[in-house]
Amino acid sequence: MKIVILGAFGVGKSTYVETISEITPLRTEERLTQAGQVVDHLTVDTKSTTTVAMDFGRRTLGGGIVVYLFGAPGQPRFADMIRSLLTGALGGLVLVDTRHVEESFESIGLLEEADVPYVVGVNTFAEAPSYNEEVLRDALSLPPDRPVVYLDARHRDSAKSALIALVTDILRPLRSHA
Repeated sequence: MKIVILGAFGVGKSTYVETISEITPLRTEERLTQAGQVVDHLTVDTKSTTTVAMDFGRRTLGGGIVVYLFGAPGQPRFADMIRSLLTGALGGLVLVDTRHVEESFESIGLLEEADVPYVVGVNTFAEAPSYNEEVLRDALSLPPDRPVVYLDARHRDSAKSALIALVTDILRPLRSHA
């Protein structure tokens, strides 16, 4: 099962893939440069690296379900590459940072454009404001059928809850026809 992890720059996609993967993940991190500042308007100033292609990991869930995780880069200039990553994906996880909710619109739009089911995972940061689900749904204009999960991408059990919610959502239509 191919799953794509999307979200804005610095929201925790690489951390998520590293935390949840049962294999050593493939990472394509490169140092941020002055040249990149010309095209990227980055709101996270504590990062020194960025994903330039994708992160890749694998996780086996109960029932023998093997999930292949593709972490997408977060800058808008990579939208065409993300569209390619979405080819063949059965689902997407959009990680959201409540300090920059508006930066999630592009990721959600790409998934909706590709007609790929998705779950919104609110990555909780200590210094970030906390909002209840109803407020976030309204801010993100989420349809009522899209699950929202609160998680900490650094902790395996927490990160796994979002993956389980996504796989459950993907399999729900199959179970209702069985």
